[in-house]
Amino acid sequence: MPVQVLIPTPLQKFTNDEASVSLDASSVDSLIDALDGRYPGLKGRLCDEAGKLRRFLNVYVNSEDIRFLENQTTSLKDGDEVSIVPAVAGG
Repeated sequence: MPVQVLIPTPLQKFTNDEASVSLDASSVDSLIDALDGRYPGLKGRLCDEAGKLRRFLNVYVNSEDIRFLENQTTSLKDGDEVSIVPAVAGG
């Protein structure tokens, strides 16, 4: 089931400068694994040593923050759009 993933500019250097990729995945966890399969080492940029998304990243499925869904176990279906958004900090 293809899911469209929007890659933020800072991570595009790890995805051959692709801003958007289409992958088969049934959950956010499996999507992260699929991204790492296509772009080895990307999971280390997205997740900590325990496999949890890094705190400075926000992930949205069809504009819904996964923190208010089922986090990394959030289910995905054909045609979903997943956005990976680095947190913006400043003062």
